[in-house]
Amino acid sequence: MTSSDGDEPSVPTDYEVAQSVDLQPIDEVTEPFGLDASDLEFYGNYKAKVSMDSVHEIVSGETADSELVLVTGMTPTPKGEGKTVTTVGLGQAFNRIGEETLIAIREPSLGPVFGVKGGAAGGGWSQVLPMEDINLHFTGDLHALTAAHNLISAMLDNHIRQNQEPRIDTKNVEWKRAIDQNDRALRETVVGLGDTGGRAREDGFVLTAASELMAVLCLADSLGDLKERVARIIVAYDEDGDPVTVDDIEATGAATILLRDALKPNVVQTIEGTPAFVHGGPFANIAHGTNSLIADKVASRKADYLITEAGFGSDLGAEKFMNVVCRFGDMEPSAVTLVASARALKYHGYDMWPADFDKLDEPNPEAVADGLVNLDKHVANLQQFGVPVVVAINRFPGDTDEEIETIIDHCEEELGIRAAVSDVFSEGGEGGVELAEKITDAVENDDADFQYLYDAEDPIKEKIETVATDIYGAGDVNYVGSAEADIERLEGLGMDDMPIIMSKTFHSFSDDASLKGAPEGWTLDVREVYPSAGAGFLVVLTGDVLTLPGLPSRPAAADMDIDEDGTITGLF
Repeated sequence: MTSSDGDEPSVPTDYEVAQSVDLQPIDEVTEPFGLDASDLEFYGNYKAKVSMDSVHEIVSGETADSELVLVTGMTPTPKGEGKTVTTVGLGQAFNRIGEETLIAIREPSLGPVFGVKGGAAGGGWSQVLPMEDINLHFTGDLHALTAAHNLISAMLDNHIRQNQEPRIDTKNVEWKRAIDQNDRALRETVVGLGDTGGRAREDGFVLTAASELMAVLCLADSLGDLKERVARIIVAYDEDGDPVTVDDIEATGAATILLRDALKPNVVQTIEGTPAFVHGGPFANIAHGTNSLIADKVASRKADYLITEAGFGSDLGAEKFMNVVCRFGDMEPSAVTLVASARALKYHGYDMWPADFDKLDEPNPEAVADGLVNLDKHVANLQQFGVPVVVAINRFPGDTDEEIETIIDHCEEELGIRAAVSDVFSEGGEGGVELAEKITDAVENDDADFQYLYDAEDPIKEKIETVATDIYGAGDVNYVGSAEADIERLEGLGMDDMPIIMSKTFHSFSDDASLKGAPEGWTLDVREVYPSAGAGFLVVLTGDVLTLPGLPSRPAAADMDIDEDGTITGLF
């Protein structure tokens, strides 16, 4: 490949890299890990699901003895700092150093794919393949979730129109409709118009990834468990203020039928042939932000190491992984890899306008040093859970040696923790070998004493305030809007013994996206608390969270195309 002037080689695109790889039949990729063709349901040559019979046999018959490594990150720039590419590259690197390793990541939603971020399955020489399939329709999981969600919506509105018991208060309907596209025009709608439309009421849409069904799917461990969780989802409240569930409107069985195949974990491969479970994709603010537990349970019985990731920064994704996912899945991380970058450190060290991103590509060791306060806070947070922390510095082309040395010296000399450069984007697994070796050293030689930050039985306010002060650095919590009444109602319903999902901006430790670094002593405003009864947690809203993003002024979709021989451009 050459640049446009033909003088110097150009950097290949993710698509060009992916197209240069000869994929192996998926059963040949999984067979060395004890998953042969009889365990798989094939979607072509390179994609498969693990059958539920095999899932049950593996989970019930084998011991989960792999080392679990969680990949999380510091507070990112809006474009992200490379958690997924690090996860994929680490899986490849671990296999290069002789550790049988599987990875597990979320599957992309079409909303971000066609919106701001483009493809979301790694990049460069650390991708999961076939990338175009994974980023588009894949095995149909997102479509099944969308259909099941909207079936419940249709059953709910029909229940209202037919005046059936329990009589629903139409001003207290919680269940919106779902779409797997970013479309801000659908955030607030009116349904039921026209003579035969039913009862007119305000409604709206959420992104499929934000549906409680996505969280339910990713926490269920069997079809029976999935059905029970779907049944107890609260869709509305009746005229007496009592919850109305999916089971109350008789939609449980039909919705679960639509999710039957989506529950089966998907398996594909990385560029270097590491098996990768790509299954589920809940939001990391109003849900728990990691791949399915069922994928983790299978993978943890088939490998020496399992590498998985949590969404957004560690204050959101990792906190939820520790306090919620590990609690539900009976798992304990052996180590945490905290992804940092010089760009993100500059983002927290510059005195800059939020949109002045060009400065992040300019060399500036002083800004990197100033931004280390954010990294320090993430490290301290993770150490509260009693697991070793290793910093991965995701190196970008413009990073200088001085900037990288500033980060490594600070981690090793000031914080006393391991740190290594990750070049997995440009070098694949080879670029992550040093990082993999430092993680295995931490797993084998550091004392780990994993612990939750709070007990699920603690009072709701106590759980909120623990996360706010110990993780976010808040000095106080202020309950506004309906928050106090919500908590009182949840206590009355006996739902106060669930773990919590705190929903706030990912741009800052605080609830103010403009506050960079590690602000302290500020007041967190909690405005609403509601139950995700099917998932089994409470959602605590601390600000305006978009459950249906809009498209930017120039969506990623505008730069995508396909030619007559099927070659795709702009997707990655």
